[in-house]
Amino acid sequence: MRNKLFTKLEGYYDEMVSIRRYLHQHPELSFQEYNTAKYIQAYYEKLQIDVKGHVGGNGVIATVYGKQPGKTVALRADFDALPIQDQKNVPYKSLVPGVMHACGHDGHTATLLVLAKTLYELREELEGTYVFIHQHAEEYAPGGAAPMIADGCLEGVDVIFGTHLWASAPTGTIQYRTGPLMAAADRFEIEIQGQGGHGAQPHKTKDAIVTASQLVLNLQQIVSRKVNPVESAVVTVASFTAENAFNVIADKAKLIGTVRTFKEEIRQFIEAEIKRITDGTCYLSDSTYEYTFFRGYPAVVNHEKETAFLIDCAQDVPEVDTIEETELQMGGEDFSYYLEKIPGTFFFTGAKPVGDHPGYPHHHPKFDIDEKAMLIAAKTLGTAAISIHNQ
Repeated sequence: MRNKLFTKLEGYYDEMVSIRRYLHQHPELSFQEYNTAKYIQAYYEKLQIDVKGHVGGNGVIATVYGKQPGKTVALRADFDALPIQDQKNVPYKSLVPGVMHACGHDGHTATLLVLAKTLYELREELEGTYVFIHQHAEEYAPGGAAPMIADGCLEGVDVIFGTHLWASAPTGTIQYRTGPLMAAADRFEIEIQGQGGHGAQPHKTKDAIVTASQLVLNLQQIVSRKVNPVESAVVTVASFTAENAFNVIADKAKLIGTVRTFKEEIRQFIEAEIKRITDGTCYLSDSTYEYTFFRGYPAVVNHEKETAFLIDCAQDVPEVDTIEETELQMGGEDFSYYLEKIPGTFFFTGAKPVGDHPGYPHHHPKFDIDEKAMLIAAKTLGTAAISIHNQ
């Protein structure tokens, strides 16, 4: 069966590339992926595969039923893009100003669509049920996974697998990790209220820029002096806003940043510590503040049994030449919500462009992938999906 699967996928590789390039030219931002969702649903309808749209928003679910009874396996791909101007000089460059697929979600979608088509054609020889979760809004919290789960996308599902095309790893590489893989991704905003005034009379003001500057420095001590060095955490202030004329001392300043953690207790500690440090810093300058901590995605924590199983499956894919344990990643992924509900694993499929291509990182305006990685991802996911019934 595995050889039949591989042969069919190889025959559909050109279609996979065509789908990916079409989606790359027509990207849509998180929670705005209306046309992409219609495209996905229409693809399944043309094949007469059971499909349901508007799942938890713009999500789409398709289901393939094997002839014999067995487990229900879910495979997931996201399909939203990013607010980035595409700077690549390629025929499939984004046609939407200021929006591009800079993280490989177009490739994820093409991979899953063609894999679903292939399994549907093999359904008479398959066991179990296969659920294809096309998720919207992975890039922007609160994300699409949680509302799709609330709308029933995991009902009856026994196990779930997902992959991310990973442009920092060579094509032919599968990277895995048991337990924590990707960090919880939270956001915070702090608005400091001082007292503005003339730039020539600072003694009559409460300078919000000075206070905010001190706060940025003070927040750096959370990870360096408050978190155990053997643990992993990030506190980053990414935006500092205080716009005024050249001779006006600011009365307001706003900081926006992110917190990344793997353990819930450290996540809670940092949330409280930011408030404590902000309170003390503003007290010293006789200023007030508003602090909001927005909880994003929890950490991606892979299940041990399913991760070991995925490693075995990857060994059966001829194009895979390297299977390696990856380091912890501080990026966030709302695949975490699925893994909180059912067993499964999330892994990386190497997709670094070959040749002289510099291999730009994810979220870069010149980001691209080696499209052959999609075939490897499809074979790996497909092998896991059809082999799980023997476990």
